[in-house]
Amino acid sequence: MKKNLKNLLYLAILGLIIIVSVNLYVKSSTRDLIYPTANNLPKNEVGIIFGAGINGDQPSKYLKDRLDAGILLYQTHKIDKILLSGDNGRDEHDELTVMKKYCYQHGVDTTKIYVDYAGFDTYSTMFRAKSIFNVKSATLVSQEYHLNRAVYIGQKLGVKSVGFSANEGEYLGYKYVTFREYGSIFKAFFDVLRNREPRFLGNPIDINGVSNYSKEDKR
Repeated sequence: MKKNLKNLLYLAILGLIIIVSVNLYVKSSTRDLIYPTANNLPKNEVGIIFGAGINGDQPSKYLKDRLDAGILLYQTHKIDKILLSGDNGRDEHDELTVMKKYCYQHGVDTTKIYVDYAGFDTYSTMFRAKSIFNVKSATLVSQEYHLNRAVYIGQKLGVKSVGFSANEGEYLGYKYVTFREYGSIFKAFFDVLRNREPRFLGNPIDINGVSNYSKEDKR
């Protein structure tokens, strides 16, 4: 019994070491590609904004700050187009409609807004950005805790990526999501290794072609 407990302890310690090591590798390899301000941010044709929850028909604090950051980059010509990626799988949780209406209402030309309706997680978003939308380079817009993973996945999947921090003030549960990110980074590392395909792919929507923003949504 004691031997079994000792073996379990050793395995737990080994697992912890592996998780920490992977996180250190991912963060060190992407640290210089993340920008806290737009001052030195390189220009990219496309900015990718990740979904982050809604409250009814309004974006959550996390999502609002991501959208505001992306709109700022668009207005200051740091990006030319916006790719919105999130979850609209349920009527009561339709992130994409909230996101694209918010961008339209805040002055973004809808011909410059592209919508990924199957970006159910960060890996799927970046995989689909490459394979469905033909994105070759992008500025990824999110909170700081998330950017190392997003940029790492993008780089490994062939999307030359930099990150732009959307942090603005304090966030409910930020310490928790930052801690949870250790596991998310570990999972993403192995998703990349095994070249996981998203559940949904679909027909190509070239980022250099006509926007798939529906005209009926301008209300």
